[in-house]
Amino acid sequence: MSHELHLQLVAAVLGGEGLTRVAQLVSAAVRAPVAILVPRIAVAAAFPATIELGALRRYTRERVEGRATHRPQELVAEAPVLAGTDLIGVVALLRGEQPPPAEAQELLQLAAVASLTEVGIEDAKREVEQELRGTLLEELRTPGEQLDARQVVRRAARLGCDVSRGAVALCAGAVGADRRDLDALVAAIAAQQPGALAQTVDGRVFAIVPPPADEDGDGDLAARTLSSARLLARSLSPRAVCGLSSFCADPAALPRAIQEAELVLDVLRRSGGAVAEDVGQGTYRLLFRVLASHPEELRAFYDETVGPLVRYDERHASELVRTVETYLAQDCNVNATAAAIGAHRHTVAHRLERVKELTKLDPLRSEDRERLGLGLKALRIIVPERSGR
Repeated sequence: MSHELHLQLVAAVLGGEGLTRVAQLVSAAVRAPVAILVPRIAVAAAFPATIELGALRRYTRERVEGRATHRPQELVAEAPVLAGTDLIGVVALLRGEQPPPAEAQELLQLAAVASLTEVGIEDAKREVEQELRGTLLEELRTPGEQLDARQVVRRAARLGCDVSRGAVALCAGAVGADRRDLDALVAAIAAQQPGALAQTVDGRVFAIVPPPADEDGDGDLAARTLSSARLLARSLSPRAVCGLSSFCADPAALPRAIQEAELVLDVLRRSGGAVAEDVGQGTYRLLFRVLASHPEELRAFYDETVGPLVRYDERHASELVRTVETYLAQDCNVNATAAAIGAHRHTVAHRLERVKELTKLDPLRSEDRERLGLGLKALRIIVPERSGR
């Protein structure tokens, strides 16, 4: 019987029928319920399918983790699923209406060998999928690579990610530097956003977050996708700092979205989180998109607005930038600005006059204040370490 069963088990695994079929075959041979639990590949197969597996799941998980555990009452016999010397799962014979045959333990061991074969197949599939994910994400973030929308949609779809309606890019830097920390982030993204495409590339985790599956959901598609991506980013903290892009409606523009997300992460990390609350706002989003697509234009705008103030402060150890920031934050009230920075109101007025001389922008005029405000936001992106001052 054992030789015939062995051939049937091998055929079931290699034929893609999975461990549920293995459990069914072994159950028929031992005349009792059988369960196969392998946490490593998230498998809990049983025959009959109506078996309650809660206690067995806990038992197997605790055994695999090397913790003390209580043997479930319904467990009659078991065979370990071993990868080398590491326990990765259990084949369990459960109490049935008839006593099991004498060779039951041998048959369970055959099921354990078949289960290990299934693990090998699943590991190989995952390895290939990870390589494909990494290849696509690497191409999307490589300058000069030109993928049209149809190519991006088709290749992402093969990996279970639907970007046909657009997506948001995420770039995460793990708090720890260990490869396992990065792998844990990828696993967390896969668990919380099954439709997302995530992979580690060059020491960072990149993800493409597609719109929620509910096509008839409330609200605008871009807003719902951004909300979904923000929830994901929040769930990853404090294990990681995450940068998010704007919603990207055109799949062919995903390279720019990935670059935008990476720029946001760089700003958040270099600023020590000082701009974390503001960075998701509309104006900042616009500036990040400009920086990703036309960086020279944003740098030119910075140079034309607050660049002269930054250079003046560096040469003279003055506080023109801080004064303008505070003045705008205090609704252009000179007295409130003076109180906030601990200076005399005449000092504030003198500094604002110097700002006008250096930038040709008058802080007393609304249109010039708008340009100065945008320039300060550009400063926070281009020279983010100053934002904590």
